[in-house]
Amino acid sequence: METISGTNGLDSLYWQKEEYKAADSGGNGMLTQADFFALLTQELANQDPTEPADNNEMISQMTAFSTTDGVSQLNDSFAGFANSMTSSQALQASSLVGRSVLVEDNVFGMTEGESAQGKIVTTEAASNVSIYVENVAGEIIQTVSVGNIGEGGSAFTWDGKASDGSDAATGAYRFRIVGLVDGQASELQAMTYRKVDSVTLAGSNGIVLNLNGGSAMKLEDVVEVAEG
Repeated sequence: METISGTNGLDSLYWQKEEYKAADSGGNGMLTQADFFALLTQELANQDPTEPADNNEMISQMTAFSTTDGVSQLNDSFAGFANSMTSSQALQASSLVGRSVLVEDNVFGMTEGESAQGKIVTTEAASNVSIYVENVAGEIIQTVSVGNIGEGGSAFTWDGKASDGSDAATGAYRFRIVGLVDGQASELQAMTYRKVDSVTLAGSNGIVLNLNGGSAMKLEDVVEVAEG
């Protein structure tokens, strides 16, 4: 008997595993304008000649993509603008250290031997205006007669002296201002100038000015800035 030997036709076939190539993540998965127009070109090239794409639909798609792309670029521009504004505000705030800012508060802290500045604010003219300087116990330390003032604001300075001529002790004080408005006794608004000790540039409250006496205020709440 003759033995026939040979090779199986399948022996010459082999399977090679294809290497998997990860997609490029450089574009973070976003469809760019170039990608969109490349897809649009392929869509037009492979459309059914008997049923071509509707021109209005194509224009609508291009308009929608252009609008989305424009909004994205606008958001990036605003983000850069916001960062620039924050840096500008931080620089502006840092220049206020050592200077005085006007605060809508009549309470202030003072060190013995120093003076304090304030501002009377009124929407109407007033007469017989007097400024009372009181300590935390409500005791009147000094009384300053101002006389008549017009509508608007009038700045003043307390020399830090008590009524007996001695220096007022270190501590917290307040200005209380009274006068006659249309013949009626009225208490007028008093603001104070406070020195900026430091600036906090970070945090959820934004840029904060740390004032002498331990209080703080936001940069946008500053009414006025003085030299000293």
